[in-house]
Amino acid sequence: MNSINEVHLSVRSLVEFLFRGGDLDNRSRINPELAMSEGNRIHRMLQKKGGAGYHAEVGLQWRYATGRYDICIEGRADGVMEDYVPEEVRELEEQLPLFSAEYGLVDAPEPMTYIDEIKSTYQNLRRIKEPYTVHLAQAKCYAYIVSKEDSLEKIGVRVTYCNIEDRGLKYFHQVYSRKELEDWFEETMQECQKWLDYSYDWKLAKLPSIHKLQFPYAYREGQKELASYVYQTVYHGKKLFLEAPTGVGKTLSTVFPAIKAVGQGLSEKVFYLTAKTITRTVAEEAFGLLRAKGLMFKDIVITAKEKICANETCDCNPGACPFAKGHFDRVNECLYDLITHEERFGRGVIERYALQYEVCPYELSLDVSLFADAVICDYNYVFDPHVYLRRYFSGDNAGKYIFLIDETHNLLDRGREMFSATLVKEDVLEMKRLVKDHDTEMARLLEKLNKALLSLKKQSDGMTVFEDAEEVYQAAEKLKEHIDIYINNRNDSPVMDEIMDFYFVLSHFIMVYELLDDKYVIYGHMLENGNYLLKLFNVDPSVNLKKGMDQARSSVLFSATLLPIQYYKELLGGEKEDYEVYAHSVFAPENRGLFIARDVTSKYTRRGPREYERIAFYLHEMIVAKAGHYIAFFPSYIFMEEVYQTYVQRYPDEPVDYLLQREDMTEEDRDGFLDAFREENNRTLLGFCVLGGIFSEGIDLKHDSLIGAAIVGTGLPQVGRERELLKSYFDAQGTGFDYAYRFPGMNKVLQAAGRVIRTVEDRGVVLLLDERFLQNAYRSLYPREWEHIEVVEKENVARKLAEFWGN
Repeated sequence: MNSINEVHLSVRSLVEFLFRGGDLDNRSRINPELAMSEGNRIHRMLQKKGGAGYHAEVGLQWRYATGRYDICIEGRADGVMEDYVPEEVRELEEQLPLFSAEYGLVDAPEPMTYIDEIKSTYQNLRRIKEPYTVHLAQAKCYAYIVSKEDSLEKIGVRVTYCNIEDRGLKYFHQVYSRKELEDWFEETMQECQKWLDYSYDWKLAKLPSIHKLQFPYAYREGQKELASYVYQTVYHGKKLFLEAPTGVGKTLSTVFPAIKAVGQGLSEKVFYLTAKTITRTVAEEAFGLLRAKGLMFKDIVITAKEKICANETCDCNPGACPFAKGHFDRVNECLYDLITHEERFGRGVIERYALQYEVCPYELSLDVSLFADAVICDYNYVFDPHVYLRRYFSGDNAGKYIFLIDETHNLLDRGREMFSATLVKEDVLEMKRLVKDHDTEMARLLEKLNKALLSLKKQSDGMTVFEDAEEVYQAAEKLKEHIDIYINNRNDSPVMDEIMDFYFVLSHFIMVYELLDDKYVIYGHMLENGNYLLKLFNVDPSVNLKKGMDQARSSVLFSATLLPIQYYKELLGGEKEDYEVYAHSVFAPENRGLFIARDVTSKYTRRGPREYERIAFYLHEMIVAKAGHYIAFFPSYIFMEEVYQTYVQRYPDEPVDYLLQREDMTEEDRDGFLDAFREENNRTLLGFCVLGGIFSEGIDLKHDSLIGAAIVGTGLPQVGRERELLKSYFDAQGTGFDYAYRFPGMNKVLQAAGRVIRTVEDRGVVLLLDERFLQNAYRSLYPREWEHIEVVEKENVARKLAEFWGN
C-alpha cells in the first residue's frame, strides 16, 4: 500500500468526480463495458492510423505537492501526436474511407504536440456540439503533464468522438498555452485537495486509533487463534475457508483482524459481503461496538436502489424523478457536507442528506462509500457481472481490499444465479409487438432473434442440452447494438421503459455468453405456461467467483455450516494453497441433546398416513418433555401441512399454540411469527416451517425463545431439471449425487439445527427424524461438535428426552 504521505489518483477518476454534472438518467444504468470491446477496437484502429508521429497509450504521471502530502496523478493518454497540424485529419480520412469527419475550431496552424482523447459512442455525432466537459478535462490533464515534462510553451488537445455503428468521426481541437494549463490545473487541484485533505486528516486520526484498538471482550476459547488466522491470511494474500460454529463470535473475529490489517497498510478498505439483511445488521453492530471502544472507522451499508428510493416507483429519469433532475449538479456539495459532519454513514443519514439536497439516495450512498473504511453490501456488488461496483473493481485497484464473505454457504447458489442468464422466446415476440410502430429496424432484429430461438425450440424434446447457441448470440448482439443507438438518441420514446427492461436482460445474456467455458451447460425447455426458455447455466461458478475475489488482496469466506470444506473450496474458487480452518465450538456439548430416530423417514416411497403419524408422535414427545418453544422443519409445504393436520387430529386437546409458515408471508408476517417465539410466557409453542426457508437460517432466537427443533428428512433438494444437470455434470468426477443433492441438503439441516443453541447459557434439543442420518455418507458430514448423539426409537424417545432435561 502507499505511504500515508502519498496519495495516488488516476486522471480519469479525478475528472469524473470533479467535472460531472447534469441529470441522473435511467440510461446511466447501462453497463459501460457492454461496448468496451468494440470501443477498444476503434481505439486501436485510430491509433494505428495515426502515423509515425502518433504515440499510443502513453503512460503519464505528475506529482503535486500540497505541503503536507503529495498527490501522484497517473494516467494513460490515448495518443500523443508530435508535429501535428489539424489539417492532417483530411489525410487520415483518405486512409480510412469508411470514416467521415467534422472539425472544430483550430487556434493555431503550426505543427505542435497534441493530446488525443478518443471516445466511442452510440450517440448521433450531430448532437455533439462541443466536447463534454469531463472529456476535455481529461485531455487537459494530460496536456498539462506533457507541457511540463517537455517544457512546451503551447500544446494542443484533440477530443475525438467515433460513432460505434457507422464509424463516423467528429473532432474538437483547442490549443492552450502552458500558463493557461497551469492556472487551470492549479484551480482543479485546489478543488481536489479539499476532498483529499479530508481523507488525509481522517487517516491521520484513524491509524492511531487502529493501533490502540484492543479486542472488546475477553477472548473466548479459540477466538484469539481464529483472529490470528484471519490476519495471517490477509498478510499472505490468500483466501481462508472458515467453518465457524455459532457462538465463536465469527463477525468480530473477522472484522477485528481485518481492521488491524488496514492499520498496517495491508489494505485500504474492508468489504463485508452478506446475503441477508440480518447479517448486514450484525456487521454494523460489530463496527459500532469497536467505535465505542475508540476506533475511528466509518462504515456504510449499501441498500438496494429499490429499497432506498425516495419515490413510490423507482424511475431514474429526470422527467419522472426530481432527485434525478440535476442530481450531478448538486451531489458533490451534498457529499462534502455529509462526510465532513457525520461520524457514521447509516441509511438514515444517507436518506436525510439526499432529501435535503434533492439527490438520489442510492447514487449518494455509492459516492459516500468512497470515503468509508468499510462497505457492507450484498454479494452482487462484488461478483455480479452486471451490477458490480466498477468504481472499485475495474482498472488498477486489484489488491487494495479485504473481502469478508459471511454466510458463505449461500454464495454457491448465488454465484450460479449471478453468472447464469436466460432468454424467453415469447418475451422477444412481446417486445417486437411493442416496438413495431416505433422502430421497424428494431422489430426486424427482434424477429431475427425470435427465429434463432425458434430454431432451438424445434430441436428440443423436453429439456434439451445444446453445444452452443451461437445463432442466438449473434442475433442478440446485433439487436443490442441497435438498442444502444436507440436509447442514446430517442429520449422521447413512449416505450423506453419496456425497452430498457428488455435491454438489461439481453445485455446480461450477452455478457454471460461471452463467459462460456466447460463449466457451463446450455439448455432449453418449455415452461409450464407454454413459453420457451433458453438458459446459460453456470453449474460450476468457481472460475467466475475467483475472478471476483482476485480483486481483493485477501478473502475470508466463513459460515457456521461450511461442510465439507473441500466441496465449498472447490466450487467457490479456492486454490490448493488457500487456507482452511475449523473453529472450535465454545458451547458445552452437554447443553445440546442430539437424537436420531431410527424408525422414521421422509423418503417418497414411505410417505403416507402411517409415516405422518410416526412423525407427529415424535413431535409430541419432544414438546411434552419440557414446556417451551419449538420448531419442526419439513421438506415441503405439502409435507408440513399433512403432518400438521395429523398432529392436531391425534392430539386435539394439547395446551399448545401452533404457528405455520406460509408461502405468501409479508415482512410484517415474518416479524410477527418471530415475535411470538420471543414472548416470555409459560405456554408451549410449536412452529411448523419449511427446511431451507426463511426461518431455518439467519434468525437468532436466544435463551428460551427456542429450546428445540425437529428436522424431518435430510434436506435433499427436490429432483428437477437443474439438479439433474448438476448431478450429470459432476458424475464425471464421481460426486454427482453429493454435489447436487446430499451436500446442499445437509447444509440446510445444519442451518436449521443451529437455530437452537445461540449462547453459552442455552440448552436445547435437536431431533433428526430420518433413519438416513445413520448412514456413513451422512455421519461423515456431522460437524465436530456433534460428538454426543443418541439413537432413539418410539419406545425410548420419551425416556431419553426426560434424561436430557433432568426430569
